[in-house]
Amino acid sequence: MKLFTIDNNGKFIQFKENNFQDENKEIDLEILLENNPEYFFENEKILIIGRQVTTNHNTFIDLLGIDIQGNTVTIEHKRDKTPRETIAQILEYASYIENLNYEQLNDIFQNYSGDEISLDEYHQQYFDNNDNNKVSFNKTTKLFIIAQNISSEIKQTALFLYKKGIEIYCVEFKYFVNKTNQKIISSNFVVGNEIFFNKETKSTTRLPKVNKEKFISSLNSKGLPIFQELFKFAKEENLLLRWGSKGFSLNLTIKNEFVGLCFGYPPNSVFKQSIYSGFEEIRKKVNEPNDLINFYTNELTKTNFFQSAKSNLKWIIDKEYSTEIINQFTNILRQVITKIKTNGLKTN
Repeated sequence: MKLFTIDNNGKFIQFKENNFQDENKEIDLEILLENNPEYFFENEKILIIGRQVTTNHNTFIDLLGIDIQGNTVTIEHKRDKTPRETIAQILEYASYIENLNYEQLNDIFQNYSGDEISLDEYHQQYFDNNDNNKVSFNKTTKLFIIAQNISSEIKQTALFLYKKGIEIYCVEFKYFVNKTNQKIISSNFVVGNEIFFNKETKSTTRLPKVNKEKFISSLNSKGLPIFQELFKFAKEENLLLRWGSKGFSLNLTIKNEFVGLCFGYPPNSVFKQSIYSGFEEIRKKVNEPNDLINFYTNELTKTNFFQSAKSNLKWIIDKEYSTEIINQFTNILRQVITKIKTNGLKTN
């Protein structure tokens, strides 16, 4: 394959195919794949939930993702392993991933993202799924082997497994550079593309966390006054801000434990510029949570600016709000804090 750009004089400038590892480290490809999950599927996205995920045998999965149906996607970059090692390793990963339940996948996602929002909630927003029906996670596992060159032995074995019903895909990529150091990566399914588009623990690597300064700088004029008041309220009430890769959680601290009251997100997140309630945190950590959650729900619903968001409520901040509206929300939080302190935390 030959690739060219066309310069201002109408001349072709050829891209030369290079060995990716001659100019890059192995981790560079992993990061590229992590940051471009649409690479794997032509017509759908993948939500990456973990990188370098530790298995029960203390091996490490390069990337772990979830598709729109909730199926897990295991992605392995074939380095300098033999064909047998490559196939054996990805099958070992599949045997581990297949047995993970939602809570374990949620732990992997939260550890990787640094956020406390649930995988279920984030999955809904990431795929812009307005259907309130619960996604059934990990019904099946898809396996990806990515390499610049995939040997005939791997192709043959992978195709055998594929025909036997194991969803294993092999993708070769080509790496090109021209004289002006422009770079192109192309890819091609060599196993699995025949019928693919007709079918529906912990991570040692974390995404970088945002901080207050970066968060505030990302807000628009509609969100800035609301979050500034919320941060002011947090300081007055001695609440804890815990920062993740997408936004923050606002927490009440009791006896070295913390309870998430709400979550805040900037405009460039999948949640858009918003505030989400923290019902799941209250249900998990507070004594007799049902009455408290009912109170929290009713009070937020009365405001008319919170709307349903699966198991929580959300406030999409897409217009200007008065100081009275902001105070209405912080007053609700103040009452919720009082009730949490009265109920106390669960001991187990």
